[in-house]
Amino acid sequence: MPVAHSNGIDIAYETLGDPGAPALLLIMGLGAQLIDWPQEFCELLAAEGLRVIRFDNRDAGLSTVLHDRGVPDIAALRGGDRSQAPYLLADMAADTAGLLDALDVDRAHVVGASMGGMIAQQLTVDRPDRVASVCSIMSTTGDFSVGRATPEAAAALGRPPAGSRDEAIAGTVAGSRLIGSPGFPAPEDELVRRASAKYDRGYHPLGTLRQYAAILASPDRTPALAGVTAPTLVIHGEDDPLVDVSGGHATAAAVPGAELLTYPGMGHDLPRELWPPMVEAITANTRRVPAGR
Repeated sequence: MPVAHSNGIDIAYETLGDPGAPALLLIMGLGAQLIDWPQEFCELLAAEGLRVIRFDNRDAGLSTVLHDRGVPDIAALRGGDRSQAPYLLADMAADTAGLLDALDVDRAHVVGASMGGMIAQQLTVDRPDRVASVCSIMSTTGDFSVGRATPEAAAALGRPPAGSRDEAIAGTVAGSRLIGSPGFPAPEDELVRRASAKYDRGYHPLGTLRQYAAILASPDRTPALAGVTAPTLVIHGEDDPLVDVSGGHATAAAVPGAELLTYPGMGHDLPRELWPPMVEAITANTRRVPAGR
């Protein structure tokens, strides 16, 4: 797998589609890896004439795992001590800009899911020159009064690291079932396959904890999002237990001219049944970019 040196770390990535086509950068969420963007979903996007780029965030998958940053005190962070965070979402956004540099991409259409949506928002705020259009999926603004998790989903986030492969896979499957789409439940064997692939590719629970610390310590993006001029699409499930749909409404309200799509029965995942309308909406948003931009 190719690796790009970016912002002082190594980023593992893959590309799909015509190398000369407009770039579409996919950013995944908390503890997730590039394989959490399903291959067939990426192929659908590439078929729309886009060069699809997916990658592992820092502290996930095959990218640099920052063991030297230690274990953050989540309780202290929740109490307001932001010094406990080993890095911020702004640092992760800088990683993505560095990846674009390494791939000689001046500007990309950016799509982020969950924490990836937060990173996409931050990149658009920090480096508007690098973002042609942006799509924020099942994400929120950093205002902790919106997009809140249910107690059950929050508890799943806080479970301790697994002691074995079987325990890790079982825990991931249970978590996926808890936060997944009630209207579009994934088959059990599919959940097991995905969980197994993620574990075998790179299991870094302390890296996930550091990413979570970055979310908690990063400031509310709402004021800055008011200055976003890139065409913006917000997609959210109406039955999302991990990031309540209010987070999607708040994101769309914060960005002038943003389009909001919500889907009944969708939770905190990318159900196969919704891939066609999602791909259509994402592609349409990329085509909203004014000529010459």
